[in-house]
Amino acid sequence: MRWDSLFRRRRDAPLDCHAVAERLQEYLDGHIDEHTAARIEEHLEDCRMCGLEAETYERIKAALAARRPEVPVESVARLREFGERLARGDEPRTST
Repeated sequence: MRWDSLFRRRRDAPLDCHAVAERLQEYLDGHIDEHTAARIEEHLEDCRMCGLEAETYERIKAALAARRPEVPVESVARLREFGERLARGDEPRTST
């Protein structure tokens, strides 16, 4: 058997729960290729346990997104300046 046909067969084989768990967050965030996404979707439709896990993650993400407060521009600027100081090796400022 040729390696390329063996690879294709493995690439198209159904995913198991472990393989889906390793890529689930990437899938839910939309950071996965179409072929792998389709294989994960197929598994999620067939596997109740993984489907429930994916649904739970989606609900948590939606709840967090709905409660996310707007971050003031000044806070972002202070954090950016703090990170730049750290990157330069400067000492952190202390409040007086």
